[in-house]
Amino acid sequence: MVGRAAREGARTGSRGGTGREVVARCGLVARGVLYVLIGVLAIRVAFGAGGQEADRSGALQELAEKPLGGFLVWAVGIGFVCMMLWRLSEAVFGAAGPDGDKASKRLAAAARTVFYGVVAFSVLSFAAGSGGGRSSDEQSRDVTSKVMDLPGGPWWVGAAGAAIAVGGIVIAVQAARRSFRKQLAMDRMPDGARKAVEFLGVTGGMARGALFAAAGAFIVYAAVRYDPSQAKGVDDTLRAFAQTPAGPWLLVLIAAGLVLFGLFSWALACWRRV
Repeated sequence: MVGRAAREGARTGSRGGTGREVVARCGLVARGVLYVLIGVLAIRVAFGAGGQEADRSGALQELAEKPLGGFLVWAVGIGFVCMMLWRLSEAVFGAAGPDGDKASKRLAAAARTVFYGVVAFSVLSFAAGSGGGRSSDEQSRDVTSKVMDLPGGPWWVGAAGAAIAVGGIVIAVQAARRSFRKQLAMDRMPDGARKAVEFLGVTGGMARGALFAAAGAFIVYAAVRYDPSQAKGVDDTLRAFAQTPAGPWLLVLIAAGLVLFGLFSWALACWRRV
C-alpha cells in the first residue's frame, strides 16, 4: 500500500510541475477578477444603478476605466490564455489526482480548453481594440440565429441549451456537496481558512450553477419557440432573476454569489492541487 501511494504521489506530482502550477494559478486569478466585477455590476443593476451590462464586456469596460486599466485588461486576457493552457495540459496529460487519467476527465478538460480559448480571444480582442466588446446578449442571439438556420438547427440549439442547463445543475449540486474539497490542499490551509473557503465554494458555486442553468433554459425556450431573440446572455439572464416574484432581491442574492465565486477562484489560486 505504501509503495502504491508513493507511485501515485509521484505520478500526481509529475502532472503538477512548476509550469502547470504557474499557468493554473494565473488563470484562476483572472477568472476571479471577471466574476467579482460581473457580480458587482449585477448588484448595481438590482438597485437601479447599472449603466453597463453585467457580463464579460461590461466587466472589461469597468476594468478599462480604472487607473492602469489597459494593462489590467491585457493581464486578464493573458490570465485566460493561462487558463486555457492549464486545461489543455489536463486534456493531454491528465489532471491531478488519482482519477485524473479517466477519459471523462480528459474530455471535460478538452471542453474547458475550448471555452477558455474563446474567452481569452474575446478579452484580448477587447484589449487590442479590435472587437470583443459586444455584449453576451448580442452574441447569444446571433449565434442562436445562425445555428437555427442550419439543417436541424432548433434541435442543435435545444441540445446545446439543455447541456448548459444540465451543466449548471451539476455545478450547483457539486458545490452543495462540497466536491471541491478534493481539489484543495487541505493540509496547507489554516483552520479558519478552511471554513471560509468552504463557504465561498458552496455559495459561489451554487450561484454560478443557477446562472448557467437559467441561461441554458432560455436557450432551450428559444429553440422550442423557434425565436432566437428568446436566447439570453449573462446580462439578460441576470436581469431575469429580478423579474421573478422575489423581485430584485433574488438578483442581489445571485450577484453576491458570483462575487463570492470570484473570491473562491482566488482561494483556489492559493490552495488548489494542480
